[in-house]
Order: sequence, then structure tokens, then C-alpha cells
Amino acid sequence: MADLDTSQGGGHGKKGGGKRSKKLSTRVDLTPMVDLAFLLISFFMLTTSLSKPVAMDLAMPKKDKETKQDVKESKVLSIICDKDDKIWYYEGLKVAGLKTTDYSSGGLRQIILNKHKKVTSIHGLDSKKDVQTIVLVKLTDDANYKNMVDVLDEIDITKTKIYAIQDISDIEKEAIANGGNVKSFAAE
Repeated sequence: MADLDTSQGGGHGKKGGGKRSKKLSTRVDLTPMVDLAFLLISFFMLTTSLSKPVAMDLAMPKKDKETKQDVKESKVLSIICDKDDKIWYYEGLKVAGLKTTDYSSGGLRQIILNKHKKVTSIHGLDSKKDVQTIVLVKLTDDANYKNMVDVLDEIDITKTKIYAIQDISDIEKEAIANGGNVKSFAAE
């Protein structure tokens, strides 16, 4: 609310002799404006959402349905990501003779491309003119997220259409612990 202060000033003194006009001072009460400002700040603080987390949607199959599909062993390439950016791989379904490679273009990418050549020479291309190689990606407990992303990048670069992320089996863990060879289990 605004007020006019009429108590001060005025021209009725004895010395001046003349008539002076009254000086009016105005005083503006800012309390309602401050209240409104705090109400608006409170409103925007409570209703505004800050930046929402943006995550990539990853479509994963449901685990409750266990549908197994038989695949030809000659089409399968298994890649196991381990600690210290180490990659173990083997061809086929039998866990034996694991080899190591790295994430360079001459490493993992070349291995996938060589597998493509083998699969194409045996089975040819599918109806969509894609390579029929099946890449299985597995991660040990010591592997990190970057390893998986790097492997998926290489799969995308090599245009591999069929791939899956699976849990690592006990026999594969044992093979890694023994430097790539299986001792106690009979390789299937």
C-alpha cells in the first residue's frame, strides 16, 4: 500500500514570510510485492522439473520365456569381455582353446570379419543378403560397461545382424582362469 506522509514540511514558518507549497513525501509499502515474489519463487521451485535423465532404450527379451533355437555350430562366435580390457573368443559351441585379442580394428573387428568370410563361404547369405554369423557377447564380473559398448560398436561396424548378450557359463569362467583351456569340465 502506498501512503502520503503529510506530517513534515509545510510553509508556515515565521522566517520565510511567503507561502510555501507543502512537500509531500510518498512512501510505498513493498510488503505485498515481496510476498508475491516469494509465492512465485515457491511456485516455480515446486512445479519446475530440472533436466530429466536421458537413457537409451534397450529392448531386451523377457527372461521368463525360455525358447531355445538350434543353431549351426559353424555360425557361432563367442566373445567374452574380461578385466583389463581383455577379450577372449572362440568359434563354435565347444568351449576350448580360447584366444585373446584387443579392441583395435586389427583385433576384434578383424576376427568378426574373418568369421563372416567363413560363414559366408559355408552357408552363403540369408534372404536379406546379410551374413548369418551369430555373435554371442558375454561379460565377466570384472568387465566394465565400456567393454560391452566397444564390442557392440564393433558388431555394428562389421554389420553383424544376429547377436546376443548372454551370461557367462561356469566352463567359460574356468577356461579363462586356466588361460583359455578347460581342465575339469568336458568340453561340450
